[in-house]
Amino acid sequence: MVSSMATTTTTTTTTAGLDGVLIRFEEATRDAHRLQLQTLRTILECNATVDYLQRHLPGCSLGVGDEAVSSFRRLIPLSSYDDYADLIQRIADGSESPAALSLDPLLCFFYSSGTSTMNPKMIPFFESMPAKSSSSLAHQCSSALLQRLFPPRQSINKVLWFLYAGKIIETKGGFRAMAATAFPFQNKRSSSTPLLSMCVSPPAVILGSDNYQQMYCHLLCGLHCSASIDAIRAPYAVGLIRAIHLLESKWEQLCNDIEFGFLSSEFITDSSMREAVQELLGGPRPEIAKAIRGFCSKGKWEGVLRELWPEARYIACVTTGSMEQYYLKLRYYAGGIPILCGDYFSSECSVGININRLSPPESTSFVIIPTTAYFEFLPFRPETPLETNETVDISGVEIGELYEIVVTTYRGLYRYRLGDIVKVIGFYNSSPEVKFITKSTKGLIGDLHGK
Repeated sequence: MVSSMATTTTTTTTTAGLDGVLIRFEEATRDAHRLQLQTLRTILECNATVDYLQRHLPGCSLGVGDEAVSSFRRLIPLSSYDDYADLIQRIADGSESPAALSLDPLLCFFYSSGTSTMNPKMIPFFESMPAKSSSSLAHQCSSALLQRLFPPRQSINKVLWFLYAGKIIETKGGFRAMAATAFPFQNKRSSSTPLLSMCVSPPAVILGSDNYQQMYCHLLCGLHCSASIDAIRAPYAVGLIRAIHLLESKWEQLCNDIEFGFLSSEFITDSSMREAVQELLGGPRPEIAKAIRGFCSKGKWEGVLRELWPEARYIACVTTGSMEQYYLKLRYYAGGIPILCGDYFSSECSVGININRLSPPESTSFVIIPTTAYFEFLPFRPETPLETNETVDISGVEIGELYEIVVTTYRGLYRYRLGDIVKVIGFYNSSPEVKFITKSTKGLIGDLHGK
């Protein structure tokens, strides 16, 4: 599960707009089974002739309509990343056409958590219009739910967002590879996007190449503009904990930088980052530095986020799965600010929406989005090898049972095992509501996004 596959933007939307988005989500979850069949048919209409599928179709086609759905599950085997790894590497190297997986243009690769060998995965990201449309609904719904809880404020409208989007790798074939959270920033118009406009840190900080320098500058910008900070966010809970630890060790230098309005060259050597942050500082602000020193000099860090950012209404980061271990520590630092978990968005596709944002991690659940991919559920029983079980579709899951999620995406993954074990705790209308339990392979850190 990732925060991002992509980073959800909290853009200001009218009440009518919010209602319209949530009505569309309601309608989709009421008609989940039909929309799932429609989703698979659309995927097959676009990509049925790709090499990956054709290698499993000896001299026959998938047919049309309901026949195609039945044939697809019968003829196409379950897969995991290892089944794609060599092919994806050849595509990345330029020795294989991207059309082996999808007929849509290949934009880039997303890298995410490792396979059983702990090597990073590279997930191809194709420019699929149906995927873009369904993903847009997921992100709009996420934003609408958040705005219902916390209506936008005109003057207190910035987010201290610990984002690190600058690490871009170019493959041998000339494709870019990046974290999914970096993608919204990698275009010529990114400097004017709603996402960047809400971040208190300048784009040069987010796009920097040194995480330590970026984290320091995020803190500095957030402290300098504390009166306008409406929320504190990070992709994962551990990232926010690390930022607080940096604050604990560097608060004196941060205060000096704010007091004198000059960024320390000892910590920040990235020239573009220095220039952007220097411009934001504007000049000496001794009164802000004095207030920060007044708290930090006590050496008691309980409630530090509430003390230093008194206008912040919520903290948002992934706190489920492997991140749950950091939740109590985050509460200690939060000082009563609500901690929200994100949605179930992965590098492969958007999976589910968290409709109860204020729930603690042990009771956080996600409603499966029936239009973002074709979902199957592989029964998980510890005493039975997964390979011996057959999948069920979105209407065949049972409350209380454990399943591994299997997805067929618009972007070139077919009957692909995400590696996430979930428990079905109920239904939202006719769409399953699931709780993330663990990764199917021990030792892996999940791509959890709150996304």
